[in-house]
Amino acid sequence: MSDASATQPSALSPQRSRAHGALLGLAIGDALGMPTQYQPRALIAERYGILDKFYPGPKDNFISRGMAAGRVTDDTDQAVILGEMLVAGGGRIDPGAFAQALLAWEARMIAAGSADLLGPSTRHALTLVAAGTSTELAGRTGATNGAAMRVAPVGIAFPSQPLGVLVEAVFQTGHVTHNTTIAIAGASAVAAAVSAGVDGASVMEALRFSIEAARLGALRGFYFAGGDVASRIEWALDLMRGSDQGEALDRIYRLVGTGVATNEAVPAAIAICAVAPEDPWLVCRLAASLGGDCDTVAAIAGAIMGACHGAERFPADAVARLAQANPELALEDLANRLLALRQDGRP
Repeated sequence: MSDASATQPSALSPQRSRAHGALLGLAIGDALGMPTQYQPRALIAERYGILDKFYPGPKDNFISRGMAAGRVTDDTDQAVILGEMLVAGGGRIDPGAFAQALLAWEARMIAAGSADLLGPSTRHALTLVAAGTSTELAGRTGATNGAAMRVAPVGIAFPSQPLGVLVEAVFQTGHVTHNTTIAIAGASAVAAAVSAGVDGASVMEALRFSIEAARLGALRGFYFAGGDVASRIEWALDLMRGSDQGEALDRIYRLVGTGVATNEAVPAAIAICAVAPEDPWLVCRLAASLGGDCDTVAAIAGAIMGACHGAERFPADAVARLAQANPELALEDLANRLLALRQDGRP
């Protein structure tokens, strides 16, 4: 599939297209990064170059081996769980019920023989909840990128202004597993960029807005030592200035980092959006080619790019292959129901 592939026609209103685009971009980035997750950039470059389509999970990937091309991973699955619960709760999520929903999801994955399970912060927090720890305390050490990877539905359901209300929603929906300054800052950055895109912001406007949200989000949660998310986003964007595509990927991989830490994955995802801000499909492909936790980086970047550009900007053949590989996904319907919360002012 080339960057010039015909895109699907869209009869959606611009805002509905952008809301759908956020979830569609998340799933596309996730599925592109499924075969390359947790592999080194050098191996990915040798095997694929820059990914040009969906590939199956290779035999040497202990997480995704055996998965069909185009299948999504935990990033999309957990975002859908969060989105459905947001709709059911009228814009709020019961943290105990959310914990149970995530545990039930993992049980289904284990039963299906999947190795793509809960991340370290989520697993630790849910173990504590199951043992009787308060949902207010269970996530006090969660600083990895789980909250950021699944937060796009919050950005659809809540307007970008007032920002404090959006950040409060991020906290309310994520603190059971990720109740730290770093994790909430990163998730706030992603939700704000998505929400700004749904409101009609350009990619670069949305990326700049993410910095403001990260600063506000860092005031919530338990203190966790580590590089400041807002500052690292600014720095990562600065690294992209004057970089060609190859230099940009190298700098993100070597300097910003693409690990599971929030203050690596979120700045990496935001930086890759700045490499090709007018091309959502290319951004997803580049992000999935980075290495490390690149399915999550690509999912976050895809959500932001889709929110800013709309669903119709992704190639029609990629959208069709995603749907074929994941027939249970109903992303447009979920996006419409989340958008209804935003438009009704119920959140």
